[in-house]
Amino acid sequence: MSKRDYYEVLGVQKTATDDELKKAFRRLAMKLHPDRNPDDPQTQDKFKEAKEAYEVLSNAEQRAVYDRHGHAGLSGGGGRGAPGGPDLGDIFGDIFGDIFGGGRGGGGQRQRRGSDLRYVMELELEEAVNGVEREIRVPTLVGCHHCNSSGSADGKTGTCKTCAGHGRVRMQNGIFSIQQACPTCGGAGKTVTNPCNHCHGEGRLEEEKLVRVKVPAGVDQGDRIRLTGEGEAGPAGSSPGDLYVEMAVRAHPIFKREGDDLHCEIPIRVTTASLGGELKIPTLDGSAVLKIPDGTQTGKIFRLRGKGVQSVRSHSKGDLLARVVVETPVKLTAEQRELLAQLETSFTGASADNSPRSSSWLDSVKDFFSRIGA
Repeated sequence: MSKRDYYEVLGVQKTATDDELKKAFRRLAMKLHPDRNPDDPQTQDKFKEAKEAYEVLSNAEQRAVYDRHGHAGLSGGGGRGAPGGPDLGDIFGDIFGDIFGGGRGGGGQRQRRGSDLRYVMELELEEAVNGVEREIRVPTLVGCHHCNSSGSADGKTGTCKTCAGHGRVRMQNGIFSIQQACPTCGGAGKTVTNPCNHCHGEGRLEEEKLVRVKVPAGVDQGDRIRLTGEGEAGPAGSSPGDLYVEMAVRAHPIFKREGDDLHCEIPIRVTTASLGGELKIPTLDGSAVLKIPDGTQTGKIFRLRGKGVQSVRSHSKGDLLARVVVETPVKLTAEQRELLAQLETSFTGASADNSPRSSSWLDSVKDFFSRIGA
């Protein structure tokens, strides 16, 4: 089977620059490389074809020969391993480095930072609304005080022999070359020759840290406060992680919060609902007088503006919504039963104005029965 034209294989013109050739091969490598197509022999053959084409065309001398004489001018069928050829390992390090563990190091040391921590702080509703300042104890890793977080008993470090101080190593797998943090020094580029007896060269110890947290007024369930640098200490003195304090607001016996509004239920007597009156009800900043008009029905909601929560994200303040529930009296005395019986008798033949909802409902029932012939 005759070979395809190398320019056709890479999908470029014969005038393509070295940069255009490299980009074309990267694009094909991403699509065709064997790790992504382990069960497709045809795709693997196409990948080998693209690799061969790039090896030839990226070499100036071989490209000149190929342009004049085609495949017949190339000895060995493709010039693989020719002097001055492309560094395919470098190309694949660029393409797949992030996938397999962190991109190209560029010779720099990239030591890992400490882990972030999460702490759940339980608050009463009043504390969440008004704000509070607390000290919390967080089990974590802190910098070793004995070696000043260096991990070295004498403060001395040496160049890591595995990565030669670069902090990163290249892992070769066939034609693929991948850079990753050095497993020996963790990316620091240095190793400890005389480890600290207390932290065993880690530069950090397990300890319970006391942290002061200022909770702003208006926080709600699930809100988080980020405390930069209060997480775990990094290995051998590298940057610490952050601490995220998450709010968990306990259920309140009276109020329920929805956004910046507060909701509550107010039980009232039948007589108060019928005759009207005034009630002293609680709010989070004291008490307020609620005026109940005569004839109030159960479920009626009264809005007390500005008696809710001031948002932590704005200057607006929510309302308190009080829902009244007319309570049926229980455990009546004989006298109370007699009085209620007299009241019920007084409604006989009375105007529908006394019970508008009952009268409307009874009319609907009568109309329904008449339609079904009951």
